[in-house]
Amino acid sequence: MHPRDRTSDPLQHLRFALETMPGSRKYVFTPATRAEILSELYVAFWGPYAHLFLPNSNSSLPLHKTLSQVQSDLGFAGAGRADAPVPGRSCSRIFKKGDSCFRCKDCALDDSCVMCANCFHATNHSDHNVSFFIAQQPGGCCDCGDEEAWRVPLQCPSHPPSRRTDVDSTPKFSTKPLSPGGPPMQDRVSVPHELQETMRRTVGYALDFVLDTLDYSPDESSVPSNEADLRLQPSADPMMKDQYCVVIWNDDKHSFEEVIKLLCDMTNRTREEATAVANRIDENGREIIDMNTNVTRLLEMAQSITHIDLGVTIRRAYDTFREQVSEVIIEWLLDLTRSRLGTDYMVLREVIAAELMSPRRRDSGSYNANAHAILSLKEIPNPARLDALFLYHTRLWKKPRLSCKEIYASVISLSSEHKLSLAGHFANVYPRIIDAYLLVDREAETSIKYFALQLFTVPSVALHVVRNHKLISRLLAIIAAFFTNQISDKHIVYPPQADGKLDVESPPFKSKRFMPVFSDLRYLCHTQSVQGLIARNRDYIMQFAKTCQLFMCVNPNKRAVTSHVEYETDAWISVFNVTLSLSRVIKTYGEAYSNATPAELVSAIGTVVHNILAVCTLAEDRLDREKFAPISFHDVSFGGAIYEVIEFDVLEGWVSFHHSLHWLLAELFKHVDLLTEQSLAKVGLRNIRDVLSQRANDKATLTIIDFPLRVLSMIAQIRTGLWVRNGFAIRGQLLHYRDYMLRELCYDQDLFILQVALVVLDPSVVIVTILDRFGLLGYFGSDIPQYAYEGPQLSSMVEELLYVLITILTETANPSKMSINDAIRREIIHALAMGPCSYTDLVKRVAERLVEDVSFERMLLEVAHFKSPETATESGVYELRDEMYDEVNPFFYHYTRNKREEVETVLRNRLKKKTGLAEPVIVPKPFIVTSGPFAGITTAFETKALLQVMFYSIYNVLSITTSSGSAPPSAEAILDQAIHLVMVALVERAAVFSHLSTTETFQDGQTLIDIMCTLEHHENYKVYQPRVDWILAQMSIHVPDAVQSRRKVISKVDSSTPNAEELRKKAAKARQDAIMQQMKAQQASFAINFDDVDEEEDDEMETDNNQNVSFGTCIVCQEDVDSTKPFGALAFLQASRFIRRHPDSSNSQSNNAYLNEVLEISHSMDRALDIPPSRFPPVVDEAQERKYVSLPHFDGFPAPHTRFGLHASFCSHMMHLDCFHQYSLSIRARHRAQATRNHPETISRKEYICPLCKSLGNILLPVSNPPSTSLNETPFPDWIRTAGINILRSKPDPLLESLQFRTGTGEFVFWSAQDSAYSSAVRNYERPEGIDVVRMMETVMVISKSFSQQTRHLRERPEPEQGERGAGLYLPEEVLGYTIAAMETAQRGVDSQGQLMVDNLSETQMRLVRGVLSCLTALVKIHFQGRPDEGREAVRQAIIKRLLPEWSRTSLTSFSYPLLLRDPFTILVETAAVAPEILRHVLVLAYYACLARTVIGLVYILSKTRSFSTIQLSSRSYEDIFGDVRMFFMSVVRHSPVFEHTATLAFETFGEARIEKLLYAHTLPFLRKASILCRAILPSAFPTPLSHPDEPEYTRLLRMLGIPPLSTLPHQDTLQNALSGWCAHYGHSHAASQLNCGVTLDLPTVYRLAHLPLVLDDLFGQRDKALTCLRCNTLPNDAAICLMCGVTCCMQSNCCVDRDYGEHGECNMHTQVCGGTIGIYFLVKRCSLLYLFANNGTFSQSPYLDAHGEVDISMRRGRRQFLHYARWEEIRKNWLNHQIPTIVARKLESSLDAGGWETL
Repeated sequence: MHPRDRTSDPLQHLRFALETMPGSRKYVFTPATRAEILSELYVAFWGPYAHLFLPNSNSSLPLHKTLSQVQSDLGFAGAGRADAPVPGRSCSRIFKKGDSCFRCKDCALDDSCVMCANCFHATNHSDHNVSFFIAQQPGGCCDCGDEEAWRVPLQCPSHPPSRRTDVDSTPKFSTKPLSPGGPPMQDRVSVPHELQETMRRTVGYALDFVLDTLDYSPDESSVPSNEADLRLQPSADPMMKDQYCVVIWNDDKHSFEEVIKLLCDMTNRTREEATAVANRIDENGREIIDMNTNVTRLLEMAQSITHIDLGVTIRRAYDTFREQVSEVIIEWLLDLTRSRLGTDYMVLREVIAAELMSPRRRDSGSYNANAHAILSLKEIPNPARLDALFLYHTRLWKKPRLSCKEIYASVISLSSEHKLSLAGHFANVYPRIIDAYLLVDREAETSIKYFALQLFTVPSVALHVVRNHKLISRLLAIIAAFFTNQISDKHIVYPPQADGKLDVESPPFKSKRFMPVFSDLRYLCHTQSVQGLIARNRDYIMQFAKTCQLFMCVNPNKRAVTSHVEYETDAWISVFNVTLSLSRVIKTYGEAYSNATPAELVSAIGTVVHNILAVCTLAEDRLDREKFAPISFHDVSFGGAIYEVIEFDVLEGWVSFHHSLHWLLAELFKHVDLLTEQSLAKVGLRNIRDVLSQRANDKATLTIIDFPLRVLSMIAQIRTGLWVRNGFAIRGQLLHYRDYMLRELCYDQDLFILQVALVVLDPSVVIVTILDRFGLLGYFGSDIPQYAYEGPQLSSMVEELLYVLITILTETANPSKMSINDAIRREIIHALAMGPCSYTDLVKRVAERLVEDVSFERMLLEVAHFKSPETATESGVYELRDEMYDEVNPFFYHYTRNKREEVETVLRNRLKKKTGLAEPVIVPKPFIVTSGPFAGITTAFETKALLQVMFYSIYNVLSITTSSGSAPPSAEAILDQAIHLVMVALVERAAVFSHLSTTETFQDGQTLIDIMCTLEHHENYKVYQPRVDWILAQMSIHVPDAVQSRRKVISKVDSSTPNAEELRKKAAKARQDAIMQQMKAQQASFAINFDDVDEEEDDEMETDNNQNVSFGTCIVCQEDVDSTKPFGALAFLQASRFIRRHPDSSNSQSNNAYLNEVLEISHSMDRALDIPPSRFPPVVDEAQERKYVSLPHFDGFPAPHTRFGLHASFCSHMMHLDCFHQYSLSIRARHRAQATRNHPETISRKEYICPLCKSLGNILLPVSNPPSTSLNETPFPDWIRTAGINILRSKPDPLLESLQFRTGTGEFVFWSAQDSAYSSAVRNYERPEGIDVVRMMETVMVISKSFSQQTRHLRERPEPEQGERGAGLYLPEEVLGYTIAAMETAQRGVDSQGQLMVDNLSETQMRLVRGVLSCLTALVKIHFQGRPDEGREAVRQAIIKRLLPEWSRTSLTSFSYPLLLRDPFTILVETAAVAPEILRHVLVLAYYACLARTVIGLVYILSKTRSFSTIQLSSRSYEDIFGDVRMFFMSVVRHSPVFEHTATLAFETFGEARIEKLLYAHTLPFLRKASILCRAILPSAFPTPLSHPDEPEYTRLLRMLGIPPLSTLPHQDTLQNALSGWCAHYGHSHAASQLNCGVTLDLPTVYRLAHLPLVLDDLFGQRDKALTCLRCNTLPNDAAICLMCGVTCCMQSNCCVDRDYGEHGECNMHTQVCGGTIGIYFLVKRCSLLYLFANNGTFSQSPYLDAHGEVDISMRRGRRQFLHYARWEEIRKNWLNHQIPTIVARKLESSLDAGGWETL
């Protein structure tokens, strides 16, 4: 529309545009439509004031752009920069998906308080317990600066605290408009009144439009069954036009692939189009897949989509179009919250907040305003727009839902008033939100219900909504109605009917969504202010007790006696989930009374007791009367007295694990300080007994305690194996109930109820009740003759009973109200007393609540040492400090019997060392509660009933032992416990107990002392003697006569027997030690043999070569491998792009980095260069780390600058050739037998797995000892002269000349992998003696040829065309040369302990070099088989001719290719293969060729480098080696004027010192490689010379190899001649520029992988820069960093897939261009490593460990993680040593996966 035609009111125009748009656009929504809507909205919003939002020059927004984007891009009024600090204003930065969030347990008030990365790094959290996680959804916000969120001030420089002191903690909720929020700001802008009005009206209209549209939207996705129903759907379309849309909704059940296939089938889209639609469904939450007027077809389509349970709706196109407009409006509102008006970034949020809090305007301006308002907000007074938006949240889809949450988060952050106001609105509609969440929401994770977490954890908000909106009552009502299935019409009934019954099989119990409802309740009850309300107001406990009553005795169990339970349901799992969630709320509710008055606590206890009795006596109709009978009592006589106790048999009746009211009662009784006699006196009560007797007499109290007691008895029976016929369900319930992390919520509560019983009832009655419930009255001497159990079951039940008694009589945590710090300390000490363990294992042994407490880690460090991991396989462990063992109680109630025995052993051994006694006694710790209501627990030790239990425990064991001659089952455990009880009694009530022990008689008139004296000298139980001695000694203090008269005195004669016993023990120990020593020695010798096959045998071989020498055994037939049968070593030849070239790109920055690294290189590469960090976690230099992360690609090495070759490796195991053939057949058989398996080896690539060490292999290599050749000792100048004369004399050799390259390089065609004449030469080879080596050489040639054919594009060497002689890769250079180069590189920076680098290499590696050389020699043999010397002499002559140009110019062979363009080391390899005796002489020539070649390479590098950014060197360091560097440099380049000019410039620019250092660095690797080659062939001729440890490695190597240094060149005429010949040849070629004369040098530095940051979360700090995928240009959802080149890839994502080539993901695609066949990736989110090798791969552990020294896969635990040096080095070593194929193969070999390795 033309601007002049606009109506005067832009809002009217907006209204008109939005109302007419669906029809005018033919219901088709395009990006242009979005742009138009945005433009209309902005124009209406700012009216004539656009200049306040945009710079003047730019007063209209670019299309498709949003305001905040533009403001940020243009930096308008400070947008895009950090805002100035405002005191009292919180950070409130809203997290986007993928942002890093930090949580500091030490600083935060609770787990919901988080910080953004900026605030975290700006504040000090050293030594705090920090966790780190990635936001999975947008919407949360940073709490820095919010005073309600932190325990301590954070001191963040950007968010200083407010200066206000009079903050009203909970302003009353009001409906009056809010004042502009928050603290005063200096950058507030005064807004013109007219603009204020326009903004508000536009926002108001926009919100109303959205609500009017959503009025008609459905709550859930459903499809009408027929056309008539479809037409009856509510619609806002005034024309009711029959044009419909089918919309697919996002869910978490279906994969991309399913949806793409569905779309291709249903809608005839191409795969690309379908993929785009699927991506939009995932991103936005829904997408229109079809729109037309053919209703029948659309209905069919929609109904068939519902069959696969994919959300789908079919609605009028008009409504769908309006919904899309609404999505844009919500996006626009979100954009406004991020924008500013001038410098003021608050005012727009305030406008939106004000409009959200206002009621909807029901004006007639909208064409069909609410003709069909579906939403009724009857229960809400004055509903605002916000209320409706909250309710309509389920009608929205993913993207607008998340946007709405972000809008609300920005409103909350305005001020505390806004927060309270929004929370009030949220609380108004909270019950309806819960309805939607539990019953209809299709995408639960984006539900607005989770917004509760941001609100209810704020103390002021919690108090406000609980006090003013009665939210706790509503939540309890929701829980009651939901679980009793009072649901009608997708709403939970309110108020619920009181008599609702639970059905554990009903849908509510199976729902996984109820957990967060309990969490909300817990958040509300947890805040300090609400805790006060709960304690003060009795209604809360009454309502809560009523809710708990519902779950009393739910899902009871009855023992299956004769036959197994027919149908095991898993309903128990849902029930446990519900009751454990409830028990956490119970814990919080109970804690609320810690600040109550005694009167309030007594009243609460009364309420709970009343409720328990109402349920348990069946007064209320809660329990199933068919299963639970009314309570009845019976008389029991025990120890001569009659006790009236409840009659119930756990073996016969129904027992439930769930007694929520008892758990609540236990929580209330824990407030020991309020139940002391002084406190209760204020309420007119004498003691704790009166608290209960008000509501319950003794019988009622027995009824209350009976239910937890039944559970304890049932648990004992289950553990004893009496309930096995009830199946797994009963076992599962037991494990949950007693699980370390959960037991304090349930099992420990039952035990505490018994402790309460001991002080409110007569202890004897309690003990008899316990015996009765355990069915053990008869065992302990009652008149009941029959036992319910027999044999081992009886003993086991006695053991369980004694455990319960010991616990309730000695456990002090609850009776003493132990502080949380002491409780944590005690738990940790007892968990670590069994031995050191990792943090994860430790927290599994400790209750959840204690682990989550802020002081857990502080207490841990107080009582334990942290031992950080040192090797790559270790984890960090915690070890108890020695002095802490004094606090360990072996009868700690969380120990199982086995653990108790372990701990007792540890403590005894410690006491032995300390006291020197042979058998020390561990005396029980006293019961520390000396005052308060529970001090009376120890009076139980004065009762006859308990004495009788002790007596019969011991008596029965002794009498059975006497009668049967052997100890009964569990005898030791029972005696241990019984004696411990007696010892505790003597520690607590020694006098009374001692007297009782002498006066009370039991079986046969014996007293406890009698039975103790019998036990003291019992043959079978000598181990108890020291403890019995201690007991009798303690008793004799109080009743000396009684003890004296009964104790047996053993005569002195007997005292010698223990010594004989001792001697026997000592002899046995000595024998055991001797055996152990022998085993150790055997192990050590085995390890040596395994590492390096029989070095001693090698020595023998060298001494006598003629013998039939054995090289070890064949790993298939186990016979010796020697010259009687042909054999070879298993080896692996792999394609590699490992060796790095010095980058000479003109990208100066990266090039200089490498050049600087070379200039800084150490003098000696055989000394350790890396110092491992001294501690873990390491000390982090933040600035240094940020620098690394900001480097492109994590400072990885660019893949194009690598050199291709084949790398050979040995696993050192041998096999006969025949055995190898058999083994290959067996591999094929396995592949056929396991057809679906992903096998570790690929037969088509000739691979196999070593049967012993599982290494990958594909070739066999000959094994030999070094030849007995000795070096030619002629002095170098004489040798050259002789060689020259021989050349001149020699006749032409046409055969040899036909075997040299036509290109004049001097290479030999038979050493090429694809030589066309190779196969015929092999076929014609007839000599029997060398045939085995030839057969092995063939394995090498087959593999080399295969690689050669596939990699021509990776090789830069000039080669003949395919099919010609000499085609393919050149074996001496690209197999052996490459392998030695890789060996040398792997040894850089490895310490050689004062020797040379070559001394670090193993004999295996030397054998490998000799094995490949044998194959090269064999290739010569087969081409010269007619000659007696097999062609060695001819090839030797050819090599010398190549090296001595001035002697061969006249001869027929003209080498047109300059020698300096070839790698001199290759010529050395050729020599080693045919003429090892002239190795030293050729070595000298090759070294000088290498020097000259390096000069040329340096000119190429330096001519493209700027010198000012490279390191300056003050002076020369190697004059003694190099002499006159300038002279040498210039003499190399002088033969080509152009080149000379370039070189002179480079020399002048960089100076002699730097050039010398570069020459040193680049030629040192040649010497190191030469030392490997020479040592492998002629070890005796090249020994390690003596040298000074500080001498540079270069000098030491020159001495070892016998090479004259360059500084002596002026005296070496022969060398000068050779050099000038080479340089002239190169110079002329360069001048004529017939060839590519560039020389690229290999990088001489230590190879490193990409530089990952020391702290893992730094990776996410720079995400957008560092972690961007170059292929799809997005931030990957699951990023993988290539550790070789540092590039980021998308891991297993849908966006980067190689559709043409086997659907490979990006990691596989990248591997092809980077590592070739191997890939090493760090998977950022999964926090693990990925190794790839040729279409296979495996996952491995991350190099990052958390502060506790443990791996955290997928960051589940969320602690900050640090790079562990040893693990990182391990990865680097695997890469350096080409181990990745073997790692992958071993992992695949160990697993039978049919799903592909990705599933491992």
